[in-house]
Amino acid sequence: MHIILLGAPGTGKGTQSKIISKEYKIQQISTGDILRKNIESKNKIGKKIYNILKNGELVSDNIVCDLLYKEIKKEQYIKGFLLDGFPRTIEQAKYISSLNIKIDFIFELIVPDELIFKRISGRRIHVQSGRTYHINFNPPKEQGKDDITKEPLVIREDDTIESIKNRLENYKENHKKLNEYYLKEKKLKKLKFFQLDGTKKPDIIYNKIEKIIASKN
Repeated sequence: MHIILLGAPGTGKGTQSKIISKEYKIQQISTGDILRKNIESKNKIGKKIYNILKNGELVSDNIVCDLLYKEIKKEQYIKGFLLDGFPRTIEQAKYISSLNIKIDFIFELIVPDELIFKRISGRRIHVQSGRTYHINFNPPKEQGKDDITKEPLVIREDDTIESIKNRLENYKENHKKLNEYYLKEKKLKKLKFFQLDGTKKPDIIYNKIEKIIASKN
């Protein structure tokens, strides 16, 4: 099975990706994780990506598509995958279509801007482990410190207010065309595209996704 999760930053794609991946035993592919791995490696492309994301800008389609292609060729994705954070532009959508991979379901999470700002700006990360907290929704036991190691938590550079604004603006610029493309594909019965209320609790959203998948199989 191949699934795509769409939505602006902070709509809960990562949370749903992990649940779906576990329940349906398909591998999650997060373009955000792929980009961060390249940044951590400090290679040439990683340095370029770092400077782009630091300013809240979008990494070019060529870079993202190339990195994605290298990832999905790996053996672990033979049984299927879930794309989290891809595609974000019409060019990326056409690229994944050109690979002749049948996309079974596309789910888009819809969340108002105000809540997105609250969700993202409150995120705190333990860099060494990747553990994530939120000052309102999932606070650490001790303010500003990881629950296990007691090491300081940090705010990701692309989670600052200015960066969030840029990311949302970039998302909206591409969102309309991307939506039109997939709605057209849906009418042609090439895929199944559903828009979901991302303000609901994660388990409620997942239950909706589960029912949709069950009813279409």
